[in-house]
Amino acid sequence: METKSARREVYIVDGARTPFLKAKGKPGTLSASDLAVNVGRELLARQPFSPQDIGEVVIGCMMPSPDEANIGRVIALRLGCGKSVPAWTVQRNCASGMQALDSAMKDILSGRHDLVLAGGTEAMSRAPLLFNQKMVNWLAGLWGAKSFVAKVQQWGRFRPGNLVPEIALLRGLRDPMVNLSMGQTAENVAYHFGITREEMDTFAIESHRRVAAAQDANLFTDVLPAFDTRGAYFVADDGVRRDSTMEKLASLKPMFDKKFGSVTAGNSSQVTDGAALLLLASKEAVKKYQLPVLARIVDTEWAGLDPAEMGLGPVYSSTALLQRYGLRLDDIDYWEINEAFAAQVLGCVAAWESDDYCRKNLGLDKAFGRIDPARLNIDGGAIALGHPVGASGARIVLRMVEILKRKQAQRGVATICIGGGQGGAMLIENVSEVTA
Repeated sequence: METKSARREVYIVDGARTPFLKAKGKPGTLSASDLAVNVGRELLARQPFSPQDIGEVVIGCMMPSPDEANIGRVIALRLGCGKSVPAWTVQRNCASGMQALDSAMKDILSGRHDLVLAGGTEAMSRAPLLFNQKMVNWLAGLWGAKSFVAKVQQWGRFRPGNLVPEIALLRGLRDPMVNLSMGQTAENVAYHFGITREEMDTFAIESHRRVAAAQDANLFTDVLPAFDTRGAYFVADDGVRRDSTMEKLASLKPMFDKKFGSVTAGNSSQVTDGAALLLLASKEAVKKYQLPVLARIVDTEWAGLDPAEMGLGPVYSSTALLQRYGLRLDDIDYWEINEAFAAQVLGCVAAWESDDYCRKNLGLDKAFGRIDPARLNIDGGAIALGHPVGASGARIVLRMVEILKRKQAQRGVATICIGGGQGGAMLIENVSEVTA
């Protein structure tokens, strides 16, 4: 394995995101590229270099609009990076934004580029409605009918049920290998570790409370206003429910296992639109442009596990990452675990504390350790902010960078579960300047 001293270093020199905007039952006024351009325009405007000086643009996105093919390239051109700056799009489901950062990091490590704009975007409210298969087959028959008589016969085969649409978002949030929705996999995690409905709801309320407290303390300085073409503007995350109570959450019915379940809309992440972008730079670029250094990306790890318990992905990826550097859970000052579901985050914490789970699944001789709740998602998370699938992996990295600076702490881990049975983790170090 390449030694640390032989590697180039990758620095985070700036970053920002849009407000995360809760879907309200109809398509939002901003497309995924609109969201990224809103935040990217101001992010690049405050830099001492030109957008054309960027080596490449890498964007994570799972559901671009039909006119946003290779949305990374669309965003790069709209941001004024110019025709000569290559751009590409990555997909790793819920971790697409983190994958973009990892891909950018690798290109800097290899020496291919010195300055990369990377992150993620998603307009989940714009997920399309699809024709069902009956309608698709009927249309194929109609288009294939050559004579007037054949067309009339095909129209006679039309049934009202053909018009019932399929919701692409629900299809996308269902694992095809185990035929379970993401919410059902969260129910599996809750059952595995005996996590109660009360524990989930308590965690959800705390997420809202922490986001509200961070907003009141003006801690979300990375959030930039977003504007649409109709003159509307958005300045803050709008999913936080300041009036959330245990009584209100208890009144909600389970969504995924209606008879026996505990996972509800209230203790799950919200369907949301948003974008988060970061600028990554090599030591050479930092010195050339005299860039401020916010943090250093130490390393990234990806891991796979049973898709039926995909929410435990952070356990596998983070454990492997920390073991590579001889670290344990309590060596990490702060944690960002993306809150896909309260049950999923609580399940990760329980798995690390379980001797039995760590022996059977991680090859350890005992429990890996415990995460202090006061050091986990200290500014709240996706239950209150929302989870725009392509952007969340970048958001939690950006939040970790801010927390490390604010708390004058050394190390942080941003980690995320991934639909399909994977986990991603990024180890981040607080540094203020590059080393010689």
